[in-house]
Amino acid sequence: MLGPMPARDRALAVLVAVVWGLNFPAIHLSLQQFPPLFLVALRFTLLAVPTLLLVPRPSAPWRWVLAYGAGFGVLQFVFLYVAMDSGMPTGLASLVLQSSAPFTVVLAAALLRERVSARQAAGVGVAALGLGGIALHRAGLGGGATLLPVVLTLCGGLGWALGNLGNRQAMRAAPGEPFRLLLWMSVVPPLPMLAASLVVEGPDRITASFGDLTSRQGLLAVAGLAFTVLVATLLGGGIWTTLMGRHPSSTVAPFSMLVPVVGIASSWLLLRERTATAELVWGAVVVAGVLLGSTRAVPSWWPRRRARGTRGQAGTATTSAVATAATPSPRPVSPSPSVVVADTDTGAPAAADSAASASARR
Repeated sequence: MLGPMPARDRALAVLVAVVWGLNFPAIHLSLQQFPPLFLVALRFTLLAVPTLLLVPRPSAPWRWVLAYGAGFGVLQFVFLYVAMDSGMPTGLASLVLQSSAPFTVVLAAALLRERVSARQAAGVGVAALGLGGIALHRAGLGGGATLLPVVLTLCGGLGWALGNLGNRQAMRAAPGEPFRLLLWMSVVPPLPMLAASLVVEGPDRITASFGDLTSRQGLLAVAGLAFTVLVATLLGGGIWTTLMGRHPSSTVAPFSMLVPVVGIASSWLLLRERTATAELVWGAVVVAGVLLGSTRAVPSWWPRRRARGTRGQAGTATTSAVATAATPSPRPVSPSPSVVVADTDTGAPAAADSAASASARR
């Protein structure tokens, strides 16, 4: 996985994973000041306004941009922010959100008739086992009160996966425009999220969230929001898009598995939040499952056998699907149905060589 990448690009990939991992504590700080639905609207409004004014619209059909924005921008972050506001531990959220990877593989097989390899199926099974272990552990801690945030975060992973499919279709129609798609995706969430916030959270709560912004909590919330928009989304997404344009997805994508590692470690260091040993163990199972389904069966730098009976012609190696949390790519998708590629932002995967997100992982 690391052979084809120069040291500089490996360092950049690690930098993006660190940025997206730190995005989860940043979201936590913002949620201390702003209600979750309004925070989603605010986050994407800060991206949407300059995008509408300065960035040309991508050439992809609008329906796929809407699908990308509805899944990645609306469903993912509504469920994630509500889960974290309801008590989902910050570090654990960065881990459970990796469920977007197996969800993307399953949905691509069901809705796009993608072929799922045995390696992918095994990876999905292992990841599902780890997520189930986390859910059972949380249920044993306090019943529905601790299990519900996990379920909400899983729904966020499912929303991300649906956005990945829209992203894939958009990339097929407009190859070479991943960053433009990422920015125009941000145009979708603000209005519906503002309407939902007015109905659910109410004007009074929204207005109150702008009070005391000069306090320590308010300043930290604004700093967290700025980090999410400027660093995690624009800087992280831009670097990731560039790396995906230089290297195969299966070479770059596994670096996103560092996101929950950074998320858990930074939550412990910055927020004094501890993750139970059982959750760390099951989390390692989740990461192992995602890596199993998202990396090459044979590394690209490994010497390949020559095909029997064909002089001077190298044999081919089977490449499994990439199913990760944030893998933007400006390259067009192959029409072959035999490969499924799944995209943090959060801060955060996409389907088949698609643009990220990850990144408005996280």
